[in-house]
Amino acid sequence: MTDYEVATAFLGEWGHFQQQVFFLLCLTVIPNGFSGMFIVFVGDTPSHRCVIPANVNLTAAWRNHSIPLELDSNSGALVPSKCSRYRLGDVLSLSDRGFLPGVDVNMSNVPTESCLDGWEYDQSVYISTIITEWDLVCDDRWKNPLTFSIFFCGVLTGSFVSGQLSDRYGRKIVLFVTMAVQTVFTFIMVFAPSWPVFCALFFIVGMGHISNYVAAFVLGTEILSPKVRTIYSTAGVSIFFAAGYMFLPLLAYFLRDWRMLLLGLTLPGFLYVPLWWFIPESPRWLLSRGRVEEAEAIVRDAAKKNKIKPPPVIFSPLQKELQCETSKALNICDLLRSPNIRWISLTLWLVWNTLTIAYFALSLNTANLHGNAYFNCFVSALVEIPAYTLSWVMFRWWSRRLSLSSTLFMGGVFLLFVQLMPANLVYLSITLEMMGKCAVTTAFAIVYAYTAELYPTVLRNTAFGACSMASRIGSIIAPYFIYLRSYSVSLPYILMGSITVASGLLSLLLPESYGMPLPDTISHMQHFPGCCKKTPYKLTNTEEKEKVAEGTFSLEQGASLLSA
Repeated sequence: MTDYEVATAFLGEWGHFQQQVFFLLCLTVIPNGFSGMFIVFVGDTPSHRCVIPANVNLTAAWRNHSIPLELDSNSGALVPSKCSRYRLGDVLSLSDRGFLPGVDVNMSNVPTESCLDGWEYDQSVYISTIITEWDLVCDDRWKNPLTFSIFFCGVLTGSFVSGQLSDRYGRKIVLFVTMAVQTVFTFIMVFAPSWPVFCALFFIVGMGHISNYVAAFVLGTEILSPKVRTIYSTAGVSIFFAAGYMFLPLLAYFLRDWRMLLLGLTLPGFLYVPLWWFIPESPRWLLSRGRVEEAEAIVRDAAKKNKIKPPPVIFSPLQKELQCETSKALNICDLLRSPNIRWISLTLWLVWNTLTIAYFALSLNTANLHGNAYFNCFVSALVEIPAYTLSWVMFRWWSRRLSLSSTLFMGGVFLLFVQLMPANLVYLSITLEMMGKCAVTTAFAIVYAYTAELYPTVLRNTAFGACSMASRIGSIIAPYFIYLRSYSVSLPYILMGSITVASGLLSLLLPESYGMPLPDTISHMQHFPGCCKKTPYKLTNTEEKEKVAEGTFSLEQGASLLSA
């Protein structure tokens, strides 16, 4: 088969067809920006304390002192306890006898009890969250990070299945099916009657979340020309993802009830149904499946939209090598079959894993930062815009390997510096954290495009699904990195910074793909250091001359050897 990019070069770089594919696929990514992050607000824990029943006859002094004080691990100040109160029977007895708290009674001697009558929550920020509705605090606070981890267990499952389905049945159908799954099940979550039901639905939303993003990413990468592909795979889809992410805190600010917020986030998903008739299937994928006529029909339609007359024959008979590889069903096991692809896959899985830990932990941590939660989330989304712009600049003019390594390394360094800042320099710490988030986000955008260039067409979506699947280990445990704040505020930054720096150094081992065409088969892939192509046994100089004399070598081989 004539090289795909050469065969379709007559379409031009930026005609009406390319513009339509570019912007429509980018639009499909917007819901991913808020569907994966709405748990920041839906699952946030507002300030809370034990309920003191209104019908209990306490004096004003005792009602104000019914909650013990405890040391806050973050600020070091004494604050009212969130999970205990003074034993109500004892407090009532002391109140009835006319004693004053702190004057007649040493409060440290009064026994405490758990919040037997429930909690009262501060409603100055949220009207309701899943935390306030189902009391996921104190002894049940472990359910909060588990909720987000369950979502990423769904992403893990979706990554395992959707990549292979996309390589088998097509990019387009998987894109729209998973978009429908994400939208419909987010809508059903609005009516969740309990936390277990909410988590089960959130799991299914996770299955659709990353699947449609990867399908859209790969579909655009395979259709668009090399220069436009670079913009699309770095700045294009990523900036639209960030736009959805920035939309989240704006909508959450006005819809502070979690059910209404989910309903507001669901509605845009139903607007994507008409796009089915405007987004084509990948001609590259169709060719890899031997469906030449369908691929030609799409390319001829593209030529018509670009007002260009196509040649009589666009694709010559399929390349035998490609036919050989696609005649057998390739699957995730093929990512580990040979040493070269195995080492590339393992290295990328580790890098993706680190990036998801750092990215999602920093994104989820915005609710814990000093200041307004909505503003902090918006800033966290806003810093992704320059990050994605930088990723495009680096990907366009610089080495892929050095781009990924340098951004990972710098992100880790910024995070390590955060825990060195004095407690009173809050805004400097936040600035360093946002710089770390910017660097990590840049690396994330680069690794997506870099991965697409390293893997061949016959395995590209499977490889993306496998990388996404491997990285879900990081996203599943990311909420627990934030949970470590309850033990030490510095610990999450030390851990995230260290593994990010280490991954930056590890990524230097990956092969370079700058300026290389997209590989179509496994044999076209770049080579990992130490995994060179096998060469036949090399004869010594004396043996070669004997072979020439015997006529075993060809005349041309012999002439070149003897002249040497």
